Amino acid sequence: MGRKAIVAVSTLNQWALDFEGNLQRILESIKLAKENGATFRTGPELEICGYSCEDHFYENDTLLHSWEVLLELLISPVCKDIIVDVGMPIMHHNFVYNCRVIFLNRKILLIRPKLVMCDGGNHRESRWFTPWQRLAELDEHHLPRMIHEYTGQQTASFGDGVIATLDTCIGFEICEELWVGYSTHIPLGLDGVEIIVNSSGSHAELRKAYVTVDLIKSATLKSGGCYLFSNLRGGDGGRVYFNGNSCIALNGEILNRSCQFSLKDVEVVCATIDLEDVRHYRNGLRNRSQLVDKGPKYPRINVFDFSLSSNRTFCVPETNARLWNYYSPEEEIALGPACWLWDYLRRSGQGGFFLPLSGGVDSASTACIVYSMCRLVVQACDGGDTNALAAVRKIICDPEYTPNSVSDLCSKLFVTCYMGTENSSKETRKRAERLAEQIGSYHFGITIDTAISAIMAIFTTITGRVPRFSAHGGSARESLALQNIQARLRMVLSYLFAQLMLWVRGRPGGLLVLGSANVDEALRGYFTKYDCSSADINPIGGISKNDLKKFLNYAKEHFHLDSLSDILDAVPTAELEPLKDGKLSQTDEQDMGMTYDELSTFGHLRTKNRCGPYSMFCKLVSTWGRSVTPEEVAEKVKHFFRCYAINRHKMTILTPSYHAEYYSPDDNRFDHRPFLYNVAWKWQFRDIDDKLQHLQLASNSTKPTDSVLSDDSGSSTSSSLHNRPIKPKYVSSTDLFGKTGTRKSGGVVVSGAECSYVPGRNMLYV
Repeated sequence: MGRKAIVAVSTLNQWALDFEGNLQRILESIKLAKENGATFRTGPELEICGYSCEDHFYENDTLLHSWEVLLELLISPVCKDIIVDVGMPIMHHNFVYNCRVIFLNRKILLIRPKLVMCDGGNHRESRWFTPWQRLAELDEHHLPRMIHEYTGQQTASFGDGVIATLDTCIGFEICEELWVGYSTHIPLGLDGVEIIVNSSGSHAELRKAYVTVDLIKSATLKSGGCYLFSNLRGGDGGRVYFNGNSCIALNGEILNRSCQFSLKDVEVVCATIDLEDVRHYRNGLRNRSQLVDKGPKYPRINVFDFSLSSNRTFCVPETNARLWNYYSPEEEIALGPACWLWDYLRRSGQGGFFLPLSGGVDSASTACIVYSMCRLVVQACDGGDTNALAAVRKIICDPEYTPNSVSDLCSKLFVTCYMGTENSSKETRKRAERLAEQIGSYHFGITIDTAISAIMAIFTTITGRVPRFSAHGGSARESLALQNIQARLRMVLSYLFAQLMLWVRGRPGGLLVLGSANVDEALRGYFTKYDCSSADINPIGGISKNDLKKFLNYAKEHFHLDSLSDILDAVPTAELEPLKDGKLSQTDEQDMGMTYDELSTFGHLRTKNRCGPYSMFCKLVSTWGRSVTPEEVAEKVKHFFRCYAINRHKMTILTPSYHAEYYSPDDNRFDHRPFLYNVAWKWQFRDIDDKLQHLQLASNSTKPTDSVLSDDSGSSTSSSLHNRPIKPKYVSSTDLFGKTGTRKSGGVVVSGAECSYVPGRNMLYV
């Protein structure tokens, strides 16, 4: 109908404080947008400096260099005759704002600050930025002298305004503003804004991708319009992976999108839209006409010498709607952490990865993710990605190398080692060897008993005492110490081999040590502090055990790794206690006193449902129903919170991990809680015991248990809890610690924060 415009959204793999690289990627995206005929280009949030600069946003250098990059963009011929929207931090009246800068032909049209800060989960934007709270108002911003000298422009509009061209009106949201209850795209649409642009820094999380898509479709379905969503991709220096998925929507349908996981640093997707489609769609929504005068009137920056549509696009076909195919969680695990590892490897300047490969689910998952990374790299090289090939050649220090297979590349980038002791079984060694052979890693096995004996000989020489395992008559403290020395020596040897294996192989550089502790074990504290779970980075640290098993089943089928069958069938074990008749005497779930399914449930309730001990007990009594008695639920909940409290200090040294689950216990980034607790939980556990008495009385009456719980089962604070005629039962700390599972033992041994032992549950690894 003559009002066709081509618009472009960019997906960029930016890097915090990499101003040179960020500039080149922005320029490349603008170039690609123009080559596709686009007259408007938008990019991700804070794309000039990188989203994860964090406390560097306090530095004036960050602001200065961002302006310098913007100047390069303003004067670049690449940016001529296209409206460009870029993101950067800007200080206005001595407050720093997260802004979009929209310019055309060397003139800044509008500086639009973010209205709503993202402060949940991984994000702390209010720590660095001020929200703009004057809705639909503009200020005058005095531009730096460098901008004035090159462009002649002294001031620019700053605030919540929109841009009016000859043929349409463009408004803006920034990331979080799409997620809040009162999103500005509604009043923008009511004020005649036809194109709404959202620049985002949205991170990947398992099973999350559909949320963003639903919000975007809903935004344009309710009020019509074209929505441009531009997101970051990759790991820009932190724990999160920005998952792309930039897209263009029109009137409730997705027209085009970028990949969620990809090794491409720059991806631009375009769509041809007919602005008349927005107008007739809105005209058909008659309920909108009743709201027309109820929203704010946005100040317009008029650009009457430019239009998005033109005669040259009259015969260009409009972009049709498309379906959005989502990845399964197993595919997200195969792709997301693999891309994150690739970003970390190529930007760290290291020569590959080193992994202690035990033959269990966790280390096998880490190995398969590295293998998946190699698959993606080989596919990119085969597809003509010159950047990926150049990065591979730089990493392995061979300017002529081209990978001829996934295994070939894996042998160059990945070193695995089985570190056995007299407590290790032949089965785990064979499983590790077989997996390493199939994926092609440079693998070897060692026995570390000599090193363990040497360490213990030092202790015996000084003390005259010889510690023994529990199976040999030793105490719990002795057994725990003997297990921990094995685990910690593996960490020492891992870093030794990581530093020198490339030297042995005649290559420069070193290797990054990979961790393989999953999110459930971190939550429970079921690992030795500073053992082989300590590493440079951990691709599975945010993934649950159950999801890892599903991923290995996926990898077995899609990567053709039949060696994973034996690993999946094996019982999880740390193999730190002596074998009995050559067979395992230790399993993870027995040691932990809970199953991995239960751990995952505790994690979800603790974080997503914000449950303390009492409210978790109430929820699980109704959730687990008849399969578990209330008394058993109480013991399980108490045991979890004791273990959680005793081991919380370990979260302060967690290896930086790929963020994947919203119940991650990583206290350095995601889960900000104390690391020293009163592990008795006296008040909380007393309320649980009180509730149990109430349930026991109710079970002896005609009143059903379910109705008894209905008054306060979903709340951690209930008036009925404190008004019921049951006298609270005060119990001692010793009694509380004695109640572990269905067994009882007198007392508890807690020595400082380093060594903790709960009787009846074997030990908690520290």
